[in-house]
Amino acid sequence: MRITPLDIQQKQFPMKFRGFDVEEVYAFLEVVREEMEDLLRENASLKEQIHRAENQIKEYRDMETTLRETLMTAQQMVEEYKTNSRKEAELLIREAEIKADGVMKDAQEKVVKIHEDIVDLKGIRRHFKEELKRLIESHMRMMEFDKEREGEEAGGISS
Repeated sequence: MRITPLDIQQKQFPMKFRGFDVEEVYAFLEVVREEMEDLLRENASLKEQIHRAENQIKEYRDMETTLRETLMTAQQMVEEYKTNSRKEAELLIREAEIKADGVMKDAQEKVVKIHEDIVDLKGIRRHFKEELKRLIESHMRMMEFDKEREGEEAGGISS
């Protein structure tokens, strides 16, 4: 039987010849005492539960703080990684551009050298043609000279 404050307030004890029924009063007091003990035990239990819940909340808050710090550290690491990756990519691009410029310069120098070689070879060919032409002309003159001498010799023998 649960007793409420209203039950205690409204409790009527029957009157007997010399006042209240003592046994009924003691019985009621015993019930009140038991209820009070139950309430005190329940109150102590609830306080213990509150204490455990507060400790658990503190642990959760500590974990939350740790998680936030970890998250912030991870975010900072990601940002640093991105920044380093960008810098590394820019450096690689710059190195590639420098290398490409070097390759282009080498290629242009080779093109210039090839053009110079072509000009030199054209000059050598022209010179060779001129020498060949002179040689042919020289041989032609020698052949004409030989023909003239043969003609003179043939004319001098018949005279």
